[in-house]
This record gives sequence, structure tokens and C-alpha cells, in this order.
Amino acid sequence: MNYLAHLYLCDGTPEALLGSVLGDFRKGLVMENLSPEIIAAIHQHQEIDCFTDTHSVVRSAKQYIAIDRRRYAGILLDIFYDYYLSKHWSQYSSTPLRTFIDRFYSVLNSNLEQLPARLATAAPYMIRQDWLGCYGDLEGIALTLRRVSQRLKRVNPLAAGIEDLIQNDRELERSFHDFFPLLVERFK
Repeated sequence: MNYLAHLYLCDGTPEALLGSVLGDFRKGLVMENLSPEIIAAIHQHQEIDCFTDTHSVVRSAKQYIAIDRRRYAGILLDIFYDYYLSKHWSQYSSTPLRTFIDRFYSVLNSNLEQLPARLATAAPYMIRQDWLGCYGDLEGIALTLRRVSQRLKRVNPLAAGIEDLIQNDRELERSFHDFFPLLVERFK
């Protein structure tokens, strides 16, 4: 799961929202300096990633990723599932998606000085470029894939993954609907 799903699955407190994102920025993080709530959210993030990466529905969905991109199938599916979560947000939350996203950005912006360097550097871009709002349509997903591709150290075919989403939309959406309720049941 990517950022939107992690944020949705946490308990919604400012500490949990921060910890849910910090789960992807653990390198160099001094856990002793964090509140128990943030630590719990980081651990939940790790558990969600492990559950997702090993689940048979997700493993089966990797067949819809082109062979030359299959090495990046986990990243692609995480982003695609956030696309479907965004698309079907009202099935899972009574809070409008824009309100949810803006609340997270406000929490993030209010805590910039507490964030590790990598996240403190990324956070203003995340807010200004509306990373979470980009999950709502195919253009935004294509942009997200290009951004993620550029952040990886080696040359990769990740940006072309939008083709997998377009060509296999029905199957990938079905996979999301099969899998996401299991995540909600286990972690929400």
C-alpha cells in the first residue's frame, strides 16, 4: 500500500498520521525520540507492508504487470491500489477525500521541524504538488510513477507501468476490491 492507504488505515490522530508516513522514511530515524503513538503507527505501517507483500491476492495481481516491469510490481500495485482507494473513497470513509488529504497536509506542515531530513525535504513538495490528490486520476498516477521512477537510484521502467494499469484496469480493480477489505478488517 502507498501513502493514502496507510493514512486511511491508521487511527487518524496527528501522531498516527505522521507515523504512517514515517514508515517509508525509517532509515536514520531515532526511534527513542518518537512518541509511543508514532512508533505504533510506524510498526503498523511495516505490518501492512508485510501483509500486503505476502498476500496471495496481491501476489496473483502481479501477473498483470508486464514482465520487464515485474521487478517493480510491488511498487506499481501499491500505487494502483491507492488509485482505486481514491476512486472508491466514499465506500470506505464518510469524510470527503479532499478534507482527509488537507488534514494530513496540515499535520505534516505543522510538524516539519520534527521530521527526519528526508521527509522534511520531501514534505513541502508533497503538499505543494498534492501527491495524495494525484492518486485520483490516470494523469496523476502517470505523474506519480514518473516521480517515483526518478527517485530510484537506477534506471528503471517504472513510469511505463501506467500501461499495465490501463491495459488491466478491470482485473487490477477487482484485485483491489478483493484485497482492501481484508486490510480494513485486519488493521482499521
